[in-house]
Amino acid sequence: MPNKTINRALSVAPMMAYTDRHFRRLVRFYSRRTLLYTEMVVTGTILNHKGETYLDDLLGLDELANPVAAQLGGDDPAELAECAQICEQYGYDEINLNVGCPSPRVQKGQFGVCLMGNPKRVANAIRAMSAAVRIPVTVKHRIGFDDQDSYVFMADFVKACEDAGAQTFIVHARKAWLKGLNPAQNRSVPPLRYEEVYRLKHENPHLEVIINGGIESLDQAEAQLAHVDGVMIGRAAYHNPEMFGNADSRFFNAADPEPMTEMETLARVDNYLTDQVEKGVRPSAVLKHCLGLFKGRKGSRLWRQHISAKIQGIEPERSLAEIYGTSIGAESGSYL
Repeated sequence: MPNKTINRALSVAPMMAYTDRHFRRLVRFYSRRTLLYTEMVVTGTILNHKGETYLDDLLGLDELANPVAAQLGGDDPAELAECAQICEQYGYDEINLNVGCPSPRVQKGQFGVCLMGNPKRVANAIRAMSAAVRIPVTVKHRIGFDDQDSYVFMADFVKACEDAGAQTFIVHARKAWLKGLNPAQNRSVPPLRYEEVYRLKHENPHLEVIINGGIESLDQAEAQLAHVDGVMIGRAAYHNPEMFGNADSRFFNAADPEPMTEMETLARVDNYLTDQVEKGVRPSAVLKHCLGLFKGRKGSRLWRQHISAKIQGIEPERSLAEIYGTSIGAESGSYL
């Protein structure tokens, strides 16, 4: 049995090309308790790595990283178990199995959401990973896929995973279409079916059920806690990490990080950027996560233009605080 207890009242969803260690550090400026997830890491990426520092760059954690979960993608129980061990050694608090991604590349590898059609395979993977590590092994899945999308289908899948040892289920409250919709469309076109996730929790009070999909604010997240154990926020978190400024007090009964003005936050990001560049990280790896900040605000277009220029090396010396002052701050008449 796992020897670690994690509070999953609020978490940020694993998102490919988004939730890397640099974005997770940005969230940590606002919340120390929200559970964060890596991007999905495919087993072959870990096991077939080249170079002495590759895994450190891919999986390494800093002093503010935790609590953090590693999400794995794959279908081979032995490979998943080996990767789970590696992630545990790097200091991750949880291993999460991706059984929800509908992308064509993932389908080709026979993992992601199509694995919901092979619960025995998923169960074998859960058993192998659980035997290999002492941290929790969790499952992220959808309600179903294609025509296999009834509540009974999902409940049977969850039961198979539970019998293999899983206790925590993160449910994207939509089905997925494996053909006809791209990954972005699969995040919005299939309708949300929250009631079926609530039913799953009601009928399985002994399981931990986390809901995901269409939740865009902490107010919406808090309302969901009347029905489930926790809430996972996706794209809205990426575009507005500032929303987590009082998450620790609202969801974890803990002190929030000291409030910062926008300029103070950007000064911290500037310091982090300088530190990472000195370690050999490309500026774009950090700066790309700043492009969407202040989305919808006056001056946001000018902000994006200047950040893009900085990424391209046109304005390398300009600090983020300076760029803010001539874009967002200038438009609002505020330099906070």
